[in-house]
Amino acid sequence: MEWREVVEHPSLQDLPFKIETNAEGYIMMTPSGGEHSGYQGHIIEWLLRRGQWGLVRPEFPIQTTDGIKVADVAGGSKEFFKRNAVDGRAPLVYKESPEVVVEVKSPSNSIRAMEGNIDFM
Repeated sequence: MEWREVVEHPSLQDLPFKIETNAEGYIMMTPSGGEHSGYQGHIIEWLLRRGQWGLVRPEFPIQTTDGIKVADVAGGSKEFFKRNAVDGRAPLVYKESPEVVVEVKSPSNSIRAMEGNIDFM
């Protein structure tokens, strides 16, 4: 399934979990809860207070060799966002990682899975 199809599919709107794809384009869903969202919020606030990033965004889609991965929080310079803009707007999915990518460990994540994310983001 193409990422645009995933993003626009009516049955996949407003779900209580994160959607990513694997290398074969199959949808993978990971549940998240209020605590996970709270950590994302704290990280975003912390990065914004530091003031060195052009933009800080939650649920940031990045094209990788292993499918679309959605970082919990991403921070990028103004140059990064300008370089990756499509017709002056944010792309549906970013073709490269920004300078800061944060993944919040959920109870369902193993350390091995978290370490595997390092290679992709």
